Amino acid sequence: MEKQLHLNLLASRPPMAGGLQSGAKMRMGPGRKRDFSPLPWSQYFETMEDVEVENENTHFLVIQSSIALPCPISPVQPLTPLHTFRLYGSGAHGPVLLLLHGGGHSALSWAVFTGVICSRINCRVVAMDLRAHGKDVGKVVEALYANHIPSLLGLCVIDVVEGTAMDALNSMQNFLRSRPKTFKSVENAIEWSVKSGQIRNIESARVSMVGQVKKCEEPMVSPGISKSISEGIIEEEEEDEEGSESNHKRKKEDDQEAKKESVYTWRIELSKTEKYWDGWFRGLSSLFLSCPVPKLLLLAGIDRLDKDLTIGQMQGKFQMQVLPQCGHAVHEDAPEKVADALATFMVRHKFTQFKEGFPW
Repeated sequence: MEKQLHLNLLASRPPMAGGLQSGAKMRMGPGRKRDFSPLPWSQYFETMEDVEVENENTHFLVIQSSIALPCPISPVQPLTPLHTFRLYGSGAHGPVLLLLHGGGHSALSWAVFTGVICSRINCRVVAMDLRAHGKDVGKVVEALYANHIPSLLGLCVIDVVEGTAMDALNSMQNFLRSRPKTFKSVENAIEWSVKSGQIRNIESARVSMVGQVKKCEEPMVSPGISKSISEGIIEEEEEDEEGSESNHKRKKEDDQEAKKESVYTWRIELSKTEKYWDGWFRGLSSLFLSCPVPKLLLLAGIDRLDKDLTIGQMQGKFQMQVLPQCGHAVHEDAPEKVADALATFMVRHKFTQFKEGFPW
């Protein structure tokens, strides 16, 4: 299972040329601005479902179904749930691809990949939001399949290696502090993710960043806004002391407008999850190697292999493929390459077949 953490500081991927500057314009050719508007989930997934799971007795119920998932759902009596999970699905036939996102991300990080993989092979995709609830994966699967839980056929891990992950944890807080705390809009968040190099595929950023940020519950003034307002007031007061009363009124009105402005922040405060980081990764390599099914490891760079995985790879215990020119979010940066690698892996092991007419 993929238990990613944002290890971008190890990805050796500098920001795009020009960096992220206030008011900077990103263009695609002369006179064309890049589109940072968000894309809807329905452009990539066929269904969306909310599943509520009771924590103690693994009771469950399914609610708020926009379209029924192509998976068997158990009829149960309503209970008082403790946790809610949002699931996105696509496909009606073939093996189930259970997609687990990394720390701070959401199921929408798999959106573009899902559209591609479903065009390649016969499969059913289930991508779930697991923010702060990774331990409940099994209960959500039980809620979906009841007494018909599919057996595990194969395992794919994307750019998660115990050794490099553990080495990166000491610097993770510094990385998290380097990120903006707020964004003035979803579009602004998408623009930052692309220009900073966090996500190198603009299409994926336009759908996945929607799941990573949320509107602040209480109106707040971002430092940049409040600073520019106060500077403007000071300049006017220096030029015309007699207009101090009108300036004060104008400042009050500007402050009110700033407070009304919609401000977005990170949906998950990863810095507060630090006490769990060690448990996410310690022993991961040995668990991966001991899993008795065909295994695929996709990496953004060969230098990421630790000792255990290097030995395991030399012994042929798993298949490894390196996808260069990608950041840590490999399935977002290169969704077609990841889909091709996984589709080939699944067909080779006879888990499924390529779709008719697909040039393989």
